Parts: sequence; structure tokens; C-alpha cells
Amino acid sequence: MARPPVLSVALPSDTGRVLCIQSHTVQGYVGNKSAVFPLQLLGFDVDPINSVQFSNHTGYPTFRGQVLNGNQLWDIIEGLEENGLLHYTHLLTGYIGSVSFLSTVLQVVDRLRSVNPDLVYVCDPVLGDEGKLYVPQDLIPVYQQKVVPVATMLTPNQFEVELLTGLRIALEEDGLKACNMLHNAGPWKVVITSALIEDKLLLIGSHKKAEDQPPEQFKIEIPKIPAYFTGTGDLTTALLLGWSNKYPDNLEKAAELAVSSLQALLRRTVEDYKRAGFDPSTSSLEIRLIQSQDEIRSPQITCKAVKYQLNP
Repeated sequence: MARPPVLSVALPSDTGRVLCIQSHTVQGYVGNKSAVFPLQLLGFDVDPINSVQFSNHTGYPTFRGQVLNGNQLWDIIEGLEENGLLHYTHLLTGYIGSVSFLSTVLQVVDRLRSVNPDLVYVCDPVLGDEGKLYVPQDLIPVYQQKVVPVATMLTPNQFEVELLTGLRIALEEDGLKACNMLHNAGPWKVVITSALIEDKLLLIGSHKKAEDQPPEQFKIEIPKIPAYFTGTGDLTTALLLGWSNKYPDNLEKAAELAVSSLQALLRRTVEDYKRAGFDPSTSSLEIRLIQSQDEIRSPQITCKAVKYQLNP
């Protein structure tokens, strides 16, 4: 009897098939738990590989679990390859905690592109935030020299883009210059997902559509919510992947949809904590992902992009 086809390969969705390599928590929404469900809501087949499997995120008093190493990651990739399952349209990576694992991810990029040369690699270079490193220092040059050049889209925060470029982001012009530096290294799309500049919280986006043309650049002012949330960076990158796939030549619209969706989810999260009698400004909050699926699938644009004018 013939083996039945894998329908996600034989009859791929209109959007695509994503291999998503990130952390996983049993409870709560960070890493793959924050990225996979939204991408599925946006129509993607998503295959997650959990770089770690923890009981909960590391902001709790304790956590337990396991960490996947590079050899174990490659073993999974070989298993997929042996069964003809390595045709992906997108690769999404998030938190990676060691140079050896990151080196294996680079091998994965090569192997996936040998199967599909048009693979879109969306990289969230999770290094840290607000001046604090989350990963060993020796990951930074690997991202700079090896990962950035093979990424299609890069989604660093302000601290991460400073680490990758060596440029301090104090003004909007600094953010644009940093985007240009990253374009020159490889990615066609760069989104600084959050940057606090002159007391404004901004997303700065940049899309280089051709080698001989300057990038189209824009900003979105993000409303400040007086609370701290976990998993928002992972969710933002997933939403940017999803919407930029639908609007491949309009990164502005993709970012507007992603930011507006995220803002609606965060407002719901704050409201629900208040309903439960908890002051949301006193601790980090788990996002209300499942309860916000309508806002993920069909967001109302509430945050508009403003184009930067090209210098004559």
C-alpha cells in the first residue's frame, strides 16, 4: 500500500509552511508558544522545534526543563529530510542560547535553501533588552558575521540593533542609519521593533527593494502601556512574518497590522488582569493570546506608519 502524501507538502497552504525554532514553555506564552498559534491563525502550516522546553518562563522564581543542543537539532532535521519533509517557505528563529546551537541553525538555513532557494529567513536576534544581555557575549559576533548576512528579515529591538551595528540609537536618524548598515550586510527588510527615542516609543522599518535603490523607511509611534509583558517580541516577529508575506511589497502595511494587533492584545491583557483584581503595573504579565485571536486574525489598524522622506 502506498504511503499517503503529507498534505502540508503536497497541497501547501496559500501562505506557506514555516519551520519555527524557538524556546517553549509548558505554561505561558513566550517563544514558540507565542509565535506558532498566531501564524496558524494567519493561515500558515507551522512546524515548531523547541530549542528549550521549560516548565515556565525564566522570570518566575524557579523553572525546570531541558535544553536542546546542536546535535539534537540536526538529528531532527535529518529525520525530516529522510522522509522528504524539508520543503519550507519560511524559517523563523528566536531565542538561541549557545554558539554551538546557533552554528547548527546556520547549517539548517543552508540545508533548507538547498531544497527551496526562495526560503524566507526571518530572524529575531534575541540578545537582550534595555542594556541587559540575555545570552553569552560570544553570540554577538556570530550574529554579526554569519547570521545577519543570510537573513531575509531582521527584527531586533533597540539594544540588539546597537549590539549588531555598534551604533548608539539616540535619534531617529541613528535608527535609519543602523537599518542601512544591516541592509548592506544582507537583509532586505529590517524592523527595529521597539526604540525609545526622545521619550517616544517607536517601531522603525526599512525595506530595501533593489540593490541600486535606497530603502523605503518609515516609523510607527507605539502607544505606551504602563505594564511589562513577556512574549511580545516573539509575537511581534511572528506577526511581521505573517503580514509581510501577505503584503510582500508593503512592509509599512504589514507593520501597521502587526503593531495594531499587538496593541489590541496588550490592552485586553491589562483589562483582564484588572478584572482579576491585580494591579498590572506591579509585575510582568502573561499575554492573553488565545482570547485575542480575533484581533490577531482581523486587526483594525489603529497605529499608522509615517514615511521618512528620502534625501534629494
